[in-house]
Amino acid sequence: MHLCYIDESGTPDVPGNTSHYVLAGLSIPVWHWRDSEKEIYAVKQKYSLPDAEIHSGWLTRKYIEQSKIPNFPQLDFFQRRYQVEKYRKTELLNLQKTHKQNLYRQTKKNYNHTKDYIHLTYEERIAFLEDVAKIIGNWGFARLFAECVDKIHFDPKRTKQSVDEQAFEQIVSRFEQFLKAIQTFGDPKIYGLLVHDNNETVAKRHTALMKTFHSKGTLFTQVDYIIETPLFVSSELTSMIQLADVCAYALRRYLENKEERLFDHIFKRADRKEGVVVGVRHFTITSCSCKICASHRIR
Repeated sequence: MHLCYIDESGTPDVPGNTSHYVLAGLSIPVWHWRDSEKEIYAVKQKYSLPDAEIHSGWLTRKYIEQSKIPNFPQLDFFQRRYQVEKYRKTELLNLQKTHKQNLYRQTKKNYNHTKDYIHLTYEERIAFLEDVAKIIGNWGFARLFAECVDKIHFDPKRTKQSVDEQAFEQIVSRFEQFLKAIQTFGDPKIYGLLVHDNNETVAKRHTALMKTFHSKGTLFTQVDYIIETPLFVSSELTSMIQLADVCAYALRRYLENKEERLFDHIFKRADRKEGVVVGVRHFTITSCSCKICASHRIR
């Protein structure tokens, strides 16, 4: 059994507030699951994040209050957390007094999303994500599948699908074709299961799509080796889903901002056939020269 953990980065809305939408699936054999969890837990402990969710988007934000605390990098983790929490409590009280309720609610929400990471400097948070990306890149048993959609060039009338529906069909098709490729004659069949970050709206739509794929196949393949409909789980509680988040984020930031620090590690795990990347696609103009598009032209 291979488990393919799926998460997204960016918004599928057109135009939305990101130029790209990325849906990524990280597949690992179930017999490597326990050791993989232990490896990720070890790097979390290194940064004093044992129970924290890895959410790349929140980890990589600048926390302005850290710059306002004297000698913040020289403080230990306990002192940093104390000083940031003190600053944030004061800020929230001030916002309440001025009756700026919208700003108060948004600020409180932001603080809640980042509370686990406030003892780390920006540089340390990036280093943490890079350590995680390095681990993924070194997992020779893992495979990365992703659909990276440049929404500027996406035409829903032509595809007759929404952005996220196209991305999901692509992930399903590539994971299925990978499973077919690793079957060995005479041995028991190897099956796959999709494990998706939980979102109530997406869950209903992707469950319905998967039922259709099981009965009719996708545009590209019959579905014989992926079992069941996706399992939808909370990313807070499942480390492997959090790794799919890192992969999706790394792909999107590379395509939108040419950031290679995380991308170069995780892209090593893109599924390949005879040296050509088949697991990750950049849906964009044909003349694109990014590393993903270039990897499709290697012969």
